[in-house]
Amino acid sequence: MKAYKYISVTAFILLAACANRGMGPQGGAKDETPPKVVKETPENGALNFTDKHIEIVFDEYIQLDNVANNVFISPPQQRPPEVKAYGKKLYVNFDSDLQDSTTYTIDFGAAICDNNEKNALTGYSFAFSTYDVFDSLQIAGEVLNAADLNPISGVLAGIHTSNSDTALSRLPFMRAAKTNSGGEFKIRNVHPATYMVYALNDVSKDYMYQPGEGLAFYDSLVTPSCRVEVLPDTVWKDSVTIDTIKYSSRTLYSPDSLLLIYFTENKQKQYFQRVTRDEQHLFRLTFAAAQDSLPELRLLDTTVVSPFLCQANLNKDTIVYWMTDSALIQKDTLTLELRYMKTDSVYELQPETDTIRAIYRAPRITAQAKARIEKEKANKKLQVSHNAQSPFDVYKPISLSFDAPLYEIHSDSIHLYMMRDTVPVKVDYELACVDSAHIMYEIRHQWKAETEYRLEIDSAAATDMYGHSMDKMRSQFKIRSLDEYSTLILKIEPYDERAVLQVLDQNDKPVRTLRAKAEGTRFEYLAPESYYLRMYIDLNGDSLWTTGDYLTHRLPEPVYYFTDKLTLRANWDVEETFEYLKVPIKRQKPKELRKDANQKK
Repeated sequence: MKAYKYISVTAFILLAACANRGMGPQGGAKDETPPKVVKETPENGALNFTDKHIEIVFDEYIQLDNVANNVFISPPQQRPPEVKAYGKKLYVNFDSDLQDSTTYTIDFGAAICDNNEKNALTGYSFAFSTYDVFDSLQIAGEVLNAADLNPISGVLAGIHTSNSDTALSRLPFMRAAKTNSGGEFKIRNVHPATYMVYALNDVSKDYMYQPGEGLAFYDSLVTPSCRVEVLPDTVWKDSVTIDTIKYSSRTLYSPDSLLLIYFTENKQKQYFQRVTRDEQHLFRLTFAAAQDSLPELRLLDTTVVSPFLCQANLNKDTIVYWMTDSALIQKDTLTLELRYMKTDSVYELQPETDTIRAIYRAPRITAQAKARIEKEKANKKLQVSHNAQSPFDVYKPISLSFDAPLYEIHSDSIHLYMMRDTVPVKVDYELACVDSAHIMYEIRHQWKAETEYRLEIDSAAATDMYGHSMDKMRSQFKIRSLDEYSTLILKIEPYDERAVLQVLDQNDKPVRTLRAKAEGTRFEYLAPESYYLRMYIDLNGDSLWTTGDYLTHRLPEPVYYFTDKLTLRANWDVEETFEYLKVPIKRQKPKELRKDANQKK
């Protein structure tokens, strides 16, 4: 019994001593130093290397992080080598034979980290040659997104000696490198020759362009070179007497600042996705991409002619069909022939014909609930939403949105008044339908600032295609004061009549878009906030920014950014001159807007 007590007390003292080690100050500052290379086998830059195994020793225990995305071999390998870490050693084992007369480069990215704090060794690469010449030229540059000049990370920048227009789609890259978070790339150990330079979002992992993959191409041939620059370093005895002049040298590689403008072609897979019929009187068709024209529909189980009213969104990839025939509405299943354009394996549009079924499945409800729903349908009123509320912007129209397509609308039953003191004075307006299904309307009037208006709509003003009329409505609203707005007057130099200017918010989204004018473009009625400016050259005159095309070797329409943020004040006119060629494109976009275009949202 005494021995048992003795052992217990001793164990308690030992445990307390161990626990006490974790108290108080611990071991100094946090380790922020990445691993350092101690030994490389073979040596970095080795010649005539034909083995398949590489061993690299570090000064501390290491681990590897995301090898598949971080480690990249050039020339690109269809079967990547095995990269593993054990203790302080890293091993690279090639599974396939090495190419003759080739210089290999292994870029480790941020894959190599220490074992404790995960400090990454960045910028480390290992190279060797399988013959007696070590290729040492470099091609470097930056990849920016064409639409917004954001850097593109994680895409391949690669080279071909062939200047054929189809080299990118027929041949894997000879050498390549991945872009970093700033869109920068450096293709190392390049052989002396003349090259075409590309960037590619290699989704297919074959190091060749496949339709639908994002890409960029430099529009001139590139011949890499290097030169040695000797730099003097003066050592002074005192402020006036030179002691010695030492000389150091560095190798400068060219080109070192290529700019590749990255774009995704307007070649999305186009196909029919689905038909949905959540409500009995309409159904919806959804397509995978924007369409140039509407599909053709034909009912197969009825002789009804023109039974639908079509409502398409701007891209025509979502289309709502409202049924106009009561007999059709009662049918639970509609069988239709759908004719549309579908892309084939090479992204060419071909006519396609499908048979589809729009099926309505009524919810299972009690007889009492069904009777209530039928009563609600019988008493249903046409619903309308609007934006006629204070404060109202002086440049906006009144928007009317009905919940079903209209059969008729009577402008003489819609009344707009300007309030003089408390007396309503009737004013003229324009009523315009702004969609194909007669659901969206606008009331347009030249508003007077700081003035109250009243909108009144009679109950007989509108009737939908199902015979429902609306309740009467009234809304009174006041127009903002002009003192609450700012005006931006923008001149561009040199002037280009094809230029389109965009005022952007702080999320890089367009607030206002106007074509440039020689005397200056006036952006009126802007809220007094901070803005940015973007411009593109509308080369094809369609008033839209147009992306590039690989097969025709067409670059995207040029995009430029004003380098500074503009802060507008209420009741002020601000004039600016946009010299869009003065600053290189890669330095134009303001830092606060610049972000990795491949960053996950």
